[in-house]
Formats: sequence, C-alpha cells, structure tokens
Amino acid sequence: MKVLVTGVAGKLGRLVGRELVKAGHAVLGVDRRPWADAPEGVTMFQADIRKRPAEDVFRTERPDAVVHMATVTHLMQRSPDRFRINLQGTRAIVEYCDRYDVKQMIFCGRHTYYGAQPDSPLYHSEDEPPMGIHNFAELADLVAADLFAGSALWRYPELDTAVLRVCYTLGPNRHGTLAAFLKGPRVPTVLGFDPLFHFMHERDVARAIVTALEKRVRGVFNVSGPPPVPLSVIIRETGRVAFPVPEPLMNVTLGRFGLPKLPRGAIDHLKFPIVIDSSAFQKATGFVHEHDEQETMRAYVEAVDGAG
Repeated sequence: MKVLVTGVAGKLGRLVGRELVKAGHAVLGVDRRPWADAPEGVTMFQADIRKRPAEDVFRTERPDAVVHMATVTHLMQRSPDRFRINLQGTRAIVEYCDRYDVKQMIFCGRHTYYGAQPDSPLYHSEDEPPMGIHNFAELADLVAADLFAGSALWRYPELDTAVLRVCYTLGPNRHGTLAAFLKGPRVPTVLGFDPLFHFMHERDVARAIVTALEKRVRGVFNVSGPPPVPLSVIIRETGRVAFPVPEPLMNVTLGRFGLPKLPRGAIDHLKFPIVIDSSAFQKATGFVHEHDEQETMRAYVEAVDGAG
C-alpha cells in the first residue's frame, strides 16, 4: 500500500514511517522539515500541507491512504501559526483525500481532547464531548481539528476515516508534551494534587497507528497502553524533583526558576486526570502494547542520561 504521512520528519512521524516500511508499505513523507537520512522505502516531499506543492503530491502520487500527524501542541508551538497548522492543515488534508480518491485516512489526535475537569468520569469513552475548552483556549484548535477530521465520517462516507485520540507518549526520543513537561530537573505540581497521567511508549504508539491502518478501522478510538500512573511517581521514576506550588502562585511561578512555561488553562491538567478507555480500539484491532509503564519511564531516563 502507498501511504502518505504528514509530519513524517517529526520524531514520532519517523517511527511511524519506519514501522510502515517494515510492514512492507511504500511511504510518501510530507513535511516542511527535511529528513535527510530517511530510510529506503520513504520518499520525501518538503512542503507545507496547506500549500499547492503538498496537493501536487496527492495529485501525482495518488496515495492509497493518509496518516495525518502534522499537528502541534501548546508546548511545542506557541505562535499564532499553530491554529493554521492544526485546523487549516487538517481541513486541507481531508479535502485532498476526497479530491484525489484516497481510500483511507488516519487522523492522529490527542486524549487531551476531553479536557481536565473535577467532575469528569475517571475513564473517558469516545462518545464524550470536549469539556476543557472554556478555560484552556490553547486546546481549541486541536479540538477543532479532531472534530473536523471526525466529520469526514459522514461528509465523505467513501473515505474510511479513523480518529485516534492517543494518550501522552514517552520514550528515548524525549519528544512530546509529557517529555517537554519533564525536561527540567524540577517539575511543577499543584500543592495538594497528584493526578493520574496516561502515557505509553512512543514505539507502541507507532505500532498502534500502523495497526489501525492495516485493520482499516473506521470511527473514533481512544488509544492507550499500560495503566495510568500518578504524576508524583512519574517525577520520581524519571529522576526529577517535584516542585509543589500553591495554586494561587502557579501563574507567577511557571516559566521561572527553571520551570516550564505553561498556559493558564494547563494548570487544571496538573490537578485532574485525563484517563481514557481504549477497549474499543483493542477490540477492533487486537492491539496489545509491548512496553509497560516502568519500561517506558526507564527508556526515557536512559536516553536523558545518555545525552548527558
């Protein structure tokens, strides 16, 4: 199968590209960034997914399937361009898929779609609406992209669309929202709170995406691996030191003293858990994670130690 992957030059995108090649697929990689050492089996196209050169890849190469990974979070991209990348980029990809008769599309979303709320159920199912936008504006563009991709299920019924809401990733690449949060030696916590964090090994995430493609799943699915872990345990097991801050002082503390700078709305994510039920995905695909939570945290720590 000929699979076009957007955002392929990112660290997770490269894992997905390699996993697809390993499974025998031909990969068309589209990214604004180069991938100079892309493996054999990956053909790179350096282009912005919103611009004509990216559409030309669809027109000339005629991919059978698309894996759309070219979205960014508030920790990875703080410029106004984030909105255009997430929502306008997703809209362009969906329209290209329809225009050039792509048969299958995988949209890689995030479990933070559901938002962190004090009255939310512990386990979120796929039919729940997003609840955190009103106090976390930085999530709005990702939620909008998720909903737009999901609307392809009824707007373009001939396109087999799957929206994957993937939990946090962690691993040796030290990339992603959780890895960025753990980057410094001290990790901020809200005094009196210790929420569960749901994460899985980045290689398991790549396998899950390829599995969804090969099983040709259709619909919206939560994707997770091992059970969630308290934030305090993650901080301890990754060799960091917790820095508890009273909630009224969080906004003046974050971004100082070596702590990460977070949007105001992200503070709720340090208080309340976002845990997802991925049983529907497991039933549809038979996917089983290979790395447990201890292995995943250890892989992250060993990569950090090795880099030091």
